[in-house]
Amino acid sequence: MAAERRRVVVVGGGFGGLAVAKGLRRAECDVTLVDRQNYHLFQPLAYQVATGALSAPEIATPLRRILRRQRNARVLMASVTAIDLERRQVRLDGLANGANGVLLDYDELVVAGGSAYSYFGHDSWAPYAPELKSLSGALELRTRILSAFEAAEVERDEAARRAWLTFVVVGAGPTGVEMAGQIAELARDVLHRELREVDTRGAEVLLVEAGPRVLSSFPESLSRRAERALAKLGVTVRLDTMVVGVQPGSVSLRGTDGAGEEVPARTSVWAAGVTASPLAATLAAAAGLEVDRVGRLTVEPDLTLPGHPEAHALGDMVAVRDGSGGTLALPGVAPVAIQQGRYTARVIRGGSSGPFRYRDKGNLATIGRSRAVADIKGVRLSGFPAWAIWLAVHITYLIGFENRVLVLTRWAFSYVTRNRGARLIDRTEL
Repeated sequence: MAAERRRVVVVGGGFGGLAVAKGLRRAECDVTLVDRQNYHLFQPLAYQVATGALSAPEIATPLRRILRRQRNARVLMASVTAIDLERRQVRLDGLANGANGVLLDYDELVVAGGSAYSYFGHDSWAPYAPELKSLSGALELRTRILSAFEAAEVERDEAARRAWLTFVVVGAGPTGVEMAGQIAELARDVLHRELREVDTRGAEVLLVEAGPRVLSSFPESLSRRAERALAKLGVTVRLDTMVVGVQPGSVSLRGTDGAGEEVPARTSVWAAGVTASPLAATLAAAAGLEVDRVGRLTVEPDLTLPGHPEAHALGDMVAVRDGSGGTLALPGVAPVAIQQGRYTARVIRGGSSGPFRYRDKGNLATIGRSRAVADIKGVRLSGFPAWAIWLAVHITYLIGFENRVLVLTRWAFSYVTRNRGARLIDRTEL
């Protein structure tokens, strides 16, 4: 009986991979979930860790804890470095005991590697403008942001102080907008009551966007409302402006007219553009396929690899064929990965037929306290109603009852007191 059970290997413990593993809890199979980290990160709230609104354990849950009651699932902390589709094996490196080159057999393979921010060929900028797609990035940014205010408190040179109090956020998608608003609120509502030698309300937050408006995936009317809300918080929005250099202590900008500008800023945040996980290229090479310009692998309408119905790929790292010769561009958001993960679990169980169809439940972005925008099936909201919906949705998607209670309690306390309790500086990260 044990020999007849299918072996399912799921690579990636993000929203998509976890949805697959949980969707197979009653299936006659053995599931192995492989991830480089031992936790699932609720990535949409990483910016709140970066600005001290939440602590890391409130948005990160150990994978073993999530799957502890699922008897047919196990977790391996390792990196997948090669995939052999013919032998149906994946190679694991970096196991906890130091082992490398371990081969893991499978009958069904699911790869959900996600994505990372793209520096558009300028990876040398990364040390000076950390990203927000990882827990380590969020923690590093928290240290840099809070340390900048500490430096401004003791700085006597006015020009140097202005540089410490200038924050540049690159990219005006939901993450960039949310991050800019949170930094502005931190300076305006929290730190000005605690620091003595500097008025943090004079901090300058620049939100730089190469396109013509913020939140380009939202309707234009909501983009305008979001921009007005940012202005009320003191955020300066720079549209049609490209970042052409990020150096220690400054950011180089260039407008559409070709005019350049050097902005003295000691803290920069990167939230612009994404590239697929390297696992997409690894899987493409194994199947003899190509990836697109942002590194995505094209899969069949049922999310399987062409010629390999036992190999599934999903999430930010794939583009999906639409059945008419084109590809379907799906947004790189958690609901897409979750729906694809649940669909893939049904396919593996043999209970699904037909192509994957994404059910768009709308877009949400928060800007600050009681400020948000929402586009839900054509209904456009802003202000407090949108913020309340944003809060409810994020609490619902958080994994684990304990985390939901902790985050809701933290948000309620912060809303009443305008305080942020997770403002710890780890100087070893500097």
